[in-house]
Amino acid sequence: MAGTPRLGLGSPSGYPTSRPNLLILWFLRTGRCKSRRTGIHHLGGLGEMVPVTRIVAVFIAICLVSLAFADEKNRREQAVRDDKKNLAIDKRWLYNDIDAGFAEAKKVGKPLLIVLRCVPCKACTGIDEGVLSAKELEEQLDQFVCLRLINANAIDLSKFQFDYDLSFSTLIFHPDGKLIARYGSWQHQLDESETSTKSLQAALSKAQKIFAAWDSHKDNLEPKQGGPTPFQLPIEIPGLAGKYSRELNWEGNVVQSCVHCHQIGDAYRAWYRKKEEVIPKELIYPMPDPLTIGLKMYQEVGTRIRDVQPGSIAMTAGFQKGDEILAIDGAPIVSLADIAWALHRSSNPQNSVWTIQRGAENLALEVELKEGWRSNTDIASRVGTWQMRAMALGGMVLKSLDEEKRKEMKIESDDLGLLVHAVGEYGEHAAAKRAGFRKGDVLLSIEGISGPIDESRLIGNLLRMHPKATQLKATVLRLQDRIDLSLPIQ
Repeated sequence: MAGTPRLGLGSPSGYPTSRPNLLILWFLRTGRCKSRRTGIHHLGGLGEMVPVTRIVAVFIAICLVSLAFADEKNRREQAVRDDKKNLAIDKRWLYNDIDAGFAEAKKVGKPLLIVLRCVPCKACTGIDEGVLSAKELEEQLDQFVCLRLINANAIDLSKFQFDYDLSFSTLIFHPDGKLIARYGSWQHQLDESETSTKSLQAALSKAQKIFAAWDSHKDNLEPKQGGPTPFQLPIEIPGLAGKYSRELNWEGNVVQSCVHCHQIGDAYRAWYRKKEEVIPKELIYPMPDPLTIGLKMYQEVGTRIRDVQPGSIAMTAGFQKGDEILAIDGAPIVSLADIAWALHRSSNPQNSVWTIQRGAENLALEVELKEGWRSNTDIASRVGTWQMRAMALGGMVLKSLDEEKRKEMKIESDDLGLLVHAVGEYGEHAAAKRAGFRKGDVLLSIEGISGPIDESRLIGNLLRMHPKATQLKATVLRLQDRIDLSLPIQ
């Protein structure tokens, strides 16, 4: 499941390295008064001319940071243990046992609803609590066998294909193992206080109707199924293999023994990178939001169109506000995540047929996905993008400047015009900082890249153009000066 990205933290688990603790121990061991005079004193071991007050302030700050991270680590660990304790006495939810879930579904003849939840992550807290306790969901949940899955260590990757960057996802299976529907919400991912379960209720209702009329739908569900994968289990992917086992370590640090869903995407990308092969676009731009083709959907009913962007693929295809998406290439659509999956599995280019309801009639619209359409996907908020920022941008976070700001700064029309919003501090995320890039710089040019471009498209272009580590000529605007630097591609 997805974790919360933290800029500058070099360790995979999201916790800081031991440098602060080592510095504290070093300070306590070597710091001593070197001045016998009155007034400001200085401490040895940190330099002859460093005032005591400054050293004490730094020391206190380091202590506070270390305590904060220790508290966060304890919170995450306790959250997982409390979740298991609470669900153990819940009669509705099976816990962390996929085989038991399918066995029960076959026994009682109900579809299996699997909620994949990254318990330590605060994102999606609101909807997660709603699913576990909301009274308005109880009647619907009774129609399913419910399974809570909190780690991805040993999921079957050929079946469990969904948006790995979400902290809360739902898969609905027929007892025979065929996937009926996917559900996942970026509204809840980006706002932990969002508690609405209306979009989930709508998805569950549609999934139940598909199950109830199974003979009419089962042959149309093939496009929604997963497909062949290079590895059967996450713990077999290089980068995860040997570090994790099938089972969680409940006797030790359970959080560190858990494969989070976003680590699957990270491991795949790192595998391609290590082989010096081009990362597939599906891993750079996974599960595209319908907005990629110009469709803005209602959040409460993720299959209903709220708006169509002028000049977009969707506008060309003939979609209108208020249209309800019923099926894509014959496969029934239950949720916004189902639409994202249909886009995710689309080849490049491809024409697909979308069945919609407009008023009292059903229409078939042909959607033409031309070369390069996938690069329109905005990946800035994805946790997996932090890894790709390290690969392609040396750990920088870039923001596009609007036209007014470009004019104010006299940035030419063919310049990139990307503000360095932040630079990483540790490990591979600090490569750009070590190369001389600074927060507040404006990236004007990169060797081989032309014209205005956003961060998402730039990352994809650089990763696909340069599967091997290299250095590219770059120019930044720093205050009034143009400075030439080398951008590290890792």
